[in-house]
Amino acid sequence: MDEFDIVIVGGGVVGLAVAFQLSRNPAYTNKNIVILEREKNFGMQTSSRNSEVIHAGIYYDTESLKAELCLKGRELLYDYCLRFEIPHARIGKLVVAQSGQESILEALEKKAIENGVNNLKMIDHALLQRIEPALAASSALFSPSTGIIDSHSYMQSLLTNAEQQGVIFSRSTSVESIKLEDQGFRLSIIIDDGRLRQPYALRTKILINCAGLGALNLAAMAFSELELNGFDSRIQRSHALPEQLFSKGSYFNYTGRNPFTHLIYPLPDSENDALGIHATIDLSGALRFGPDAEWYEHIDYSVDPSKAVIFARSVQQYFPTLDPSKLKPGYAGIRTKLKTEGAPSDFVIRNEDEVGLPHLINLFGIDSPGLTSSLAIAGRVESLLAETT
Repeated sequence: MDEFDIVIVGGGVVGLAVAFQLSRNPAYTNKNIVILEREKNFGMQTSSRNSEVIHAGIYYDTESLKAELCLKGRELLYDYCLRFEIPHARIGKLVVAQSGQESILEALEKKAIENGVNNLKMIDHALLQRIEPALAASSALFSPSTGIIDSHSYMQSLLTNAEQQGVIFSRSTSVESIKLEDQGFRLSIIIDDGRLRQPYALRTKILINCAGLGALNLAAMAFSELELNGFDSRIQRSHALPEQLFSKGSYFNYTGRNPFTHLIYPLPDSENDALGIHATIDLSGALRFGPDAEWYEHIDYSVDPSKAVIFARSVQQYFPTLDPSKLKPGYAGIRTKLKTEGAPSDFVIRNEDEVGLPHLINLFGIDSPGLTSSLAIAGRVESLLAETT
């Protein structure tokens, strides 16, 4: 049976960032680190099904992990892109308000400033008409720190850099069960490349759960082992696993001419804990709209073409000359949202030492701004490990 020092479950952008971060830490130079990814390649779920936006940190509740790690991660990510020549562009974003919504925009600016985003600028209607003549809005909040990134190139770079330091990437590998041992964990896994299905087992001293959509299921495997080993039910209740919801977001590509030079966002959709159907531009200059937000109980990446009518109606509020016939189904993504009492979902990153598992680190609810925050999240995981090893 193979022995590893660190197993990272999940080869999305966060798992890859954690592997990169740990592989460059002198404390782990001679450690055996492996990433287990159940898909055929890295980043095939949430990490490759988003807007590829580098967020500034405007929206998130002050004192939240999202606010803290987005601001830290933004600068770390821009520095990484420059250092490793990752395609990106700091093109800026306009959060637009329609007549009567100005006070909401002002409240958003206040929240951003409380979060430490101090370079925003309020744009009036006259200036908006000069810089984005196709845009219909009474005013806007301009964020110069917002950008776009080639997320695939970024993830490939993280993996390549980690592998150069000895990290192993095991694709098509799913975890079937977790057993607790005196010095860590025993994992039963299946390696299935579509031709051969091979059972396998390994031991690890440290387990880092970056499994994204499957993170709660993975954590439940370890917690069920605690119950079998006489785990105190009172501690379990105080440290229970969070409840998770799936939020599906669809995107439509626009085959017409792109009239915008900035990202265009409506005011946030607080009812669905989402940012609203916005206009994003990729590095080739192509325009797309999305995502919307629907609560789902399962994973479904199909895009309903009939939604084009709803998208057109929403987008035409700020882009009135949009041609609905040029909206074509693009792709969809699934985001994890943790159930909270009246508050937006936040990141949960914790060492499970309170329940007697100091070498298990769980990451839950890593949705937007997970891409932007990825290197800061990796730093948080690294700090948690340092506290217990």
